[in-house]
Amino acid sequence: MKAYLIPAETVEFSEEIKKSRFITFIAHTEGIDSAKAYIQSIKEQFPDARHHCWAFVAGRPDDSQQLGFSDDGEPTGTAGKPILAPLLGSGMGEVTAVVVRYFGGIKLGTGGLVRAYGSGVQQALKLLPTKTKVPQLRFSVACEYSLVSLFEQVVEQYHGQVLSSEYTDKVTFILSLPAVHSGEVEVKLRDISRGSMQLIPLDKNE
Repeated sequence: MKAYLIPAETVEFSEEIKKSRFITFIAHTEGIDSAKAYIQSIKEQFPDARHHCWAFVAGRPDDSQQLGFSDDGEPTGTAGKPILAPLLGSGMGEVTAVVVRYFGGIKLGTGGLVRAYGSGVQQALKLLPTKTKVPQLRFSVACEYSLVSLFEQVVEQYHGQVLSSEYTDKVTFILSLPAVHSGEVEVKLRDISRGSMQLIPLDKNE
């Protein structure tokens, strides 16, 4: 679960090709439900457009279970896949692109459509600011009172965050850690506690 880029904001790119108007929108959408909701919002914003073609990479860039695309009435393979290809090529995650087309009366042909839809997304991606998302995992860990300060130092060192704490005969912490560091943190905690501190995962393995 490595860090990956996500959109930092929504961008729009518009161009006219042989009297047809193509308006490309790209936005951050975390998860398939969010992607579908965004697509629906664009359809409602432009109800009179001929086509609302789209594609999304709704999760991590390498999670093929969260990909989707639609030609929305354009000839098969001329819109959805050409929109998806530059998204995949960008290495970005949690991203949705919707291309709204107003037909201008001149047919572009299958090759022309592929170029138009793909080019719009490529141009919009050039305008898109991004930020890095560091996947987090949640753990529970029981800590002796005498080791709390050492525990907190380790968590801080690896940019983790204590989400909650419960005080009984020990202190039970719920913490969030960058996924890439969880193995190192586990080793450190085991070392300082002579094996008594163990990270218990609270998230399902992805």
